Amino acid sequence: MNIRTVTIAGLSAILSMLAAPLHAGGDAAAGKGKTAMCAGCHGITGFRTAYPETYHVPKLGGQNAGYIVNALKEYKAGDRQHPTMKAIAASLTEQDMADLAAYYSAK
Repeated sequence: MNIRTVTIAGLSAILSMLAAPLHAGGDAAAGKGKTAMCAGCHGITGFRTAYPETYHVPKLGGQNAGYIVNALKEYKAGDRQHPTMKAIAASLTEQDMADLAAYYSAK
């Protein structure tokens, strides 16, 4: 391992630990009931979307809760540009985001 890899891994771990308490209010059981819109793409192993261009659809299970919430907020704010994700995120409340993040991070 080179120093750059170790540094990036260390910073990622620190940021994940700092972000986790910010999103601790999520309810995994409630999140499970809110996954219908997610499962259509994220529930299919190896799925790629083709609109407006080809995107690899990431696996959400086991992902850091803070990362999921931050990504959804970025889609909602327009900082991330995938049109389907922007539309879905626009319909989510902060509690919805926290609940979904709690559910997927526990998988």
